[in-house]
Amino acid sequence: MAAPSGRSERPQLPEYSGSYVVSRPVYSELAWEEQHERRLQERRTLQERLAKGCSCSRKTALHVLKTLLPILEWLPKYQLKEWLLSDIISGISTGLVATLQGMAYALLAAVPVGYGLYSAFFPILTYFIFGTSRHISVGPFPVVSLMVGSVVLNMAPDEHFISNETTLNTTVIDFAARDKARVLIASTLTLLVGIIQLIFGGLQVGFIVRYLADPLIGGFTTAAAFQVLVSQLKIVLNVSTKSYNGVLSIIYTLVEIFQNVGSTNIADFVAGLLTIIMCMVVKELNNRFKHKIPIPIPIEVIVTVIATAISYGANLEKNYNAGIVKSIPRGFLPPVTPSVSLFSEMMTPSFSIAVVAYAIAVSVGKVYATKYDYAIDGNQEFIAFGISNIFSGFFSCFVATTALSRTAVQESTGGKTQIAGILSAVIVMVAIVALGKLLEPLQKSVLAGVVIANLKGMFMQVCDVPRLWRQNKIDAVIWVFTCLASIILGLDLGLLAGLMFALLTVVLRVQFPSWSGLGSFPNTDIYRSTKVYKNIEELEGVKILRFSSPIFYGNIDGLKKSIKSTVGFDAIRVYNKRLKALRKIQKLIKKGQLRATKNGIVSDSGSSNNAFEPDEDIEDPEELDIPTKEIEIRVDWNADLPVKVNVPKVPMHSLVLDCGAVSFLDVVGVRSLRMIVKEFQRIDVNVYFSSLQDHVIEKLERCGFFDDNIRKDIFFLTVHDAVLYLRSQVKSQEDSILETITLIQDSKDPLELMEAELIEQELDVQDEAMRRLAS
Repeated sequence: MAAPSGRSERPQLPEYSGSYVVSRPVYSELAWEEQHERRLQERRTLQERLAKGCSCSRKTALHVLKTLLPILEWLPKYQLKEWLLSDIISGISTGLVATLQGMAYALLAAVPVGYGLYSAFFPILTYFIFGTSRHISVGPFPVVSLMVGSVVLNMAPDEHFISNETTLNTTVIDFAARDKARVLIASTLTLLVGIIQLIFGGLQVGFIVRYLADPLIGGFTTAAAFQVLVSQLKIVLNVSTKSYNGVLSIIYTLVEIFQNVGSTNIADFVAGLLTIIMCMVVKELNNRFKHKIPIPIPIEVIVTVIATAISYGANLEKNYNAGIVKSIPRGFLPPVTPSVSLFSEMMTPSFSIAVVAYAIAVSVGKVYATKYDYAIDGNQEFIAFGISNIFSGFFSCFVATTALSRTAVQESTGGKTQIAGILSAVIVMVAIVALGKLLEPLQKSVLAGVVIANLKGMFMQVCDVPRLWRQNKIDAVIWVFTCLASIILGLDLGLLAGLMFALLTVVLRVQFPSWSGLGSFPNTDIYRSTKVYKNIEELEGVKILRFSSPIFYGNIDGLKKSIKSTVGFDAIRVYNKRLKALRKIQKLIKKGQLRATKNGIVSDSGSSNNAFEPDEDIEDPEELDIPTKEIEIRVDWNADLPVKVNVPKVPMHSLVLDCGAVSFLDVVGVRSLRMIVKEFQRIDVNVYFSSLQDHVIEKLERCGFFDDNIRKDIFFLTVHDAVLYLRSQVKSQEDSILETITLIQDSKDPLELMEAELIEQELDVQDEAMRRLAS
């Protein structure tokens, strides 16, 4: 009946009972496959794959075009009325910040300040068309700029440009020739980095950034921030130092700065210090009151305008010998072909710069893509930045990526799309064409102060180390190692060392895998580690091992050690000891001191143990080749033996390997598993496998794991299936023995009755174990 409101009533759901009951057969893999047919896997030839990949339809062509030119995807959907005003405000704000940061980061790249404006303009033009992120602000970034600067200083140090006018007392450097060479090197490096990024994007290797883990990036950027601080410190103090590169270069630079600190220019120091304090204070206020302030205060721009006015009015260069920008090119320079002959000298650092620039841009882009619910394409980002850097390389720019602070300004001021980015480029263009001359009196120490003030976020990453140590000590060690290596060895070698160390930790964690012996909770199919939980039962005669790692050549020893620790003995040693004992028993039987009976070994001469030599391991493997057919005797290996051979006891009949966490195995792993099964079978212990994934079983089949002795019926769907199978086997054996006793008792033969009594005594000894298995 309909409810009075006109809506139908919801059906009452059954009350949640907190438990469930499942009734199904016990499945081995063989039984499962016989009952459930697999889908036929379609295998295509290489020719068929190529034919399908090369086929093209109108829909496919349009999809490819939109993938290569993402602007065709988002620009037609642009909401003009809702987004345009926000993008204009954001573009103006970001453009002002980009202008100043471009000039400041040019100091890190060791090129004249004006070329930083070009680097803040040209990359945006191409990223607007090819990029997939709608919020990142493309342009210089301090870490990447410093890496570029290290290459530039290494290839064009001041010593290479000493003028012929140099006298005995003074050294004159040809600054014009030096700056020209450094700009050429920076633009050539930018072109090479762009080519590498474009190749990576074409090869679809965007996954490479996955190997740059967050702890590694955190340690690297913190070390880079320290290097940036040191490089800008000499500009704030206006003291001259040599250009150091390579191992311990930062230490040498610091030492020379402190040696020359007495020649500090007070005007530059005061201007730089005030810039740092003001920028940091206002940025903190912007962050704390960001919900109340609609647009962040552009403190860098304000400080720059004030500092330029003071420098011009007080004529700080003439009166106080302050270091100023001096000359900014007005307008755009014509495109210049980079020097391709320099590629060989900068090939190694270009790879690290290409990857770091890409990783920074993608990581920042993903943050805002997640926040605004859209996706960025990692491979297309490689292509976008590759094209941007190739294009910029012909216009005397240095490598572009994105800056965290500039992107935050673009997003926080309402930027919706890359329209804001292209408008910020317009603001930079205005600075290049019309305002560059006005900024020439600006002190370099002010620009250095702006750079240092923007390093706070990277330095605060040090606070992540205690948290990482609590959460994962290996990640904390990676962070610290990468940071120290980047400080000591330099950014390029430090990044490589950190990456190698991080990969080494992965190898070590796989090589020394985790494992645990399992037991069951009573009356459940739940199996957990016996070392972790109380009130857990281990089945009598059965050991269960969970191995939580792939099985391959690197961790085979770990697998064998985990098995040995779980079962409590070495299967190979047990087998060797048994062979030695059998040899001695055979000799004593031939001498008449022992007699083999139906129920075991009987001594005919009392205690003869003293007649045998003490126990010792067999060193010659050939001595173990005893034909088993010649030894028709029955030995209870868990009882006292009539010979002095210390044979380890084997208080189990089955080993179950839980392989649910085994994601792959190789040929060596398959061969080793096969040997493990055979080693245990030789000492009357059966090995069973459970929870294997389908592709792992297929790998076993392809590698010839199965034969007449190792069949698929030892593989089970779950651990509980294997345990239920073993319980049924024990129950069947018990029923068979009881049936034999009944038949013997019915025969009334005294000898058979005696034998039945012995069997009953043996059953009494095992009674407790069987009851627990049947429970």
